[in-house]
Amino acid sequence: MRVPLSWLREYVDLPATETGRDVQAKLISAGLEVETVEQLGADLKGPLVVGQVLTIEELEGFKKPIRFCTVDVGQANGTGEPQEIVCGARNFAVGDKVVVVLPGATLPGGFSISARKTYGKVSHGMICSTDELGMGDDGTHGIIVLPPETEVGKDAIELLELVDEVLDIAVTANRGDCLSIRGVARETAIAYGLPLRDPALIDVPAPNAYGYPVQVADPFGCDRFTARTVTGLRPEARSPIWLQRRLQKVGMRPISLAVDVTNYVMMELGQPLHAYDRRLVQGTIGVRRAQEGEKLVTLDGVERKLHAEDLVITDERGPIGLAGVMGGANTEIADHTEDVENATTDVVIEAAHFNAVSIARTARRHKLLSEASRRFERGVDPQAAAAAAQRTVDLLVLLAGGTAEAGVTEVIAPSAPRTITVPADHPDKVAGVAYGRETVVRRLQEVGCDVYGQDELIVTVPSWRPDLTDPNDLAEEVIRLEGYENLPSTLPKPPAGRGLTERQRLHRRIGRALAGAGYVEAPNYPFVGEQVFDQLGLAADDPARRVVKLVNPLSDEEPALRTTLLPGLLGALRRNDGRGSHDLALFETGLVFHPREERRAAVHLPVDRRPTDEEIAALNAALPEQPRHAAVVLAGAREQAGWWGKGRPADWADAIEAARTIAREAGAELAVRKGQYGPWHPGRCAELVVVADGAERVVGHAGELHPRVLKALGLPERTCAMELNLDALEEAGDGIPMAPGISTFPVATQDVALVVDKPVPAAEVEAALRAGAGELLESIRLFDVYENVEQLGEGRKSLAYALRFRAPDRTLTVDEASAARDAAVALAGERTGAVLRG
Repeated sequence: MRVPLSWLREYVDLPATETGRDVQAKLISAGLEVETVEQLGADLKGPLVVGQVLTIEELEGFKKPIRFCTVDVGQANGTGEPQEIVCGARNFAVGDKVVVVLPGATLPGGFSISARKTYGKVSHGMICSTDELGMGDDGTHGIIVLPPETEVGKDAIELLELVDEVLDIAVTANRGDCLSIRGVARETAIAYGLPLRDPALIDVPAPNAYGYPVQVADPFGCDRFTARTVTGLRPEARSPIWLQRRLQKVGMRPISLAVDVTNYVMMELGQPLHAYDRRLVQGTIGVRRAQEGEKLVTLDGVERKLHAEDLVITDERGPIGLAGVMGGANTEIADHTEDVENATTDVVIEAAHFNAVSIARTARRHKLLSEASRRFERGVDPQAAAAAAQRTVDLLVLLAGGTAEAGVTEVIAPSAPRTITVPADHPDKVAGVAYGRETVVRRLQEVGCDVYGQDELIVTVPSWRPDLTDPNDLAEEVIRLEGYENLPSTLPKPPAGRGLTERQRLHRRIGRALAGAGYVEAPNYPFVGEQVFDQLGLAADDPARRVVKLVNPLSDEEPALRTTLLPGLLGALRRNDGRGSHDLALFETGLVFHPREERRAAVHLPVDRRPTDEEIAALNAALPEQPRHAAVVLAGAREQAGWWGKGRPADWADAIEAARTIAREAGAELAVRKGQYGPWHPGRCAELVVVADGAERVVGHAGELHPRVLKALGLPERTCAMELNLDALEEAGDGIPMAPGISTFPVATQDVALVVDKPVPAAEVEAALRAGAGELLESIRLFDVYENVEQLGEGRKSLAYALRFRAPDRTLTVDEASAARDAAVALAGERTGAVLRG
């Protein structure tokens, strides 16, 4: 929200010496996030005056149209003679009043003006556009043409209010009241301890039976609808300079008088309004939910297919506006500059209050975020609707010579003000500061609350603060107004010996181990769109497709919480590959989310005491299951080529080795066997298994991704990935990685080559060898896989293993090592049909 300091001063009598920086500091102390203070016209220096074009000579022989003009600037040039100026713009004519900058002046950006020869003429100054003066967009993209009654020679800096300070406030989702000058003025008045001149406190006529007919069919979606009619607007009337400048300063573009007035009042009071051309509205104005399949062309010229949950404004023909978001083109106010004869002269003003959630969902559903929807979804003061309509009527009558019809329509759904019961010392307990009852009552009254009671306060919340719903909200108001900086700073004193938990230490060890193996950590947002599961090739009944959906997602494209880390990591890999980094190894550890079978409502935990174990357990039971996963993705070269060799591309074995690295840190024994799941290539996918409580458990998969997945996600060829469940791995491990012992006795190495059927997994053969070799086996390593039909036979393969034997207390004899090897081979033959290769 952009707030001009000059506009703010209309409602709060700030000291003349107060600058925008001073106001910024006060508002930040009160809890508003004032990001910047823009100094308009800080480097602007006159003379900058109003001139009248006397003559225009078209210069020929140049690539673009050039005009040589004489302009009357009065006595501003010291001589009273016409000023000769060369100009390339064509949106002005002889007799028009324009803004002229004379030699010696400086424009925004440090651009100095002097007389100079150009296009064969000497130009003594410049005729200015809005861009050149830093005024913002006025829709013309040309020279500023002033009203005919503007006095020649008048100081244009003062006329156009070019010098000002504008506060840019980042309004949080709960402070919709501060999306208006009125709301920020109220906060400013509180911060300075000054009275507020509330612009909404104006005389408003009572509703009667003569107003424009309105029928509200959905009082939940629209609990208040005010309609006023103004007739006889002058077609040629245009917005005065002061109104245009205020709109430009708050970041809006002037359009036409009727539209500008509704935008002005919206920025002033925070109440969105809409003006309909009365000639184009047919019959009663209605408010209802859209019928599935109805269509509406909105003011931006886009035809929109409406949803059954959309709230719409209608007449006898059907929808004429998307309630609280944008009006329809079929009742648009006609601009007099385009068609004077058909210009709008009679308007119906709508000032309504719509359900915040309904408007937010409609705006996101249609990807149509407007100034109106931005306010409605954050909360608009329903009591301000009638005042905003009256303010709009007054301005139209004043500026366009219209006549306000006597009829006043006001449809209101009965409602009671919100009251909250709160102990008087509740803010004290929350903040740990003794404010006292008087301070609490005074601060709540300053924000507009009515407060009654002694030890137990009954607080009636003002209509413009829908965010105040419970005692903690009231405590926050007291604390922020008393100053967050005044809260005592007390560092916690943890008992000696406490630090990271074992689980936290494990996660850090895993991160360091993967980083040491050449992986780069790439944390991602935990949001996904459900279409990614199709791209990953997950089966229709895969549990990973069951997601937790957010009620108010940051993006409509990603409304669900992730059930796997791969979409985010693969997206990061794709982005980096597209930017020229082709050799990639990324990892992430993070939570994934699975919905519980039984849905429960989460409890609100207290803030003035430590929650009980039962309260924490109830909260956790209502949350989704959130296991922590670890995942890696690889593409390109795993080892670079150089003088030392050809290098090596990343492959499925690297993904499996990453899983083994993680397992070693968890102190778990990881079994690897052939698998098939989702995005992985069925012939190059490993299933990662651990044994916990005597039962095998699949904790993840690793390998090369399927070509269909690579194509669907736009990934490089031969991309590999691994993902496993860290929590399950932690349960299976002993939690303490053991460093290898150094024996003083020599090792005995025995190599065996076993011939088995091709379908037999090497992991099964290895497991049999390990079991048969007994306690003397120190390690086993597969070092060769050989296939040859002539030597081995059809459908057979040879697996060569290096077995290392060592005793902890003696040097093994050849017979002992050979016996252990023979036992291992025998058990492998019994379990897998393996035979020694001859």
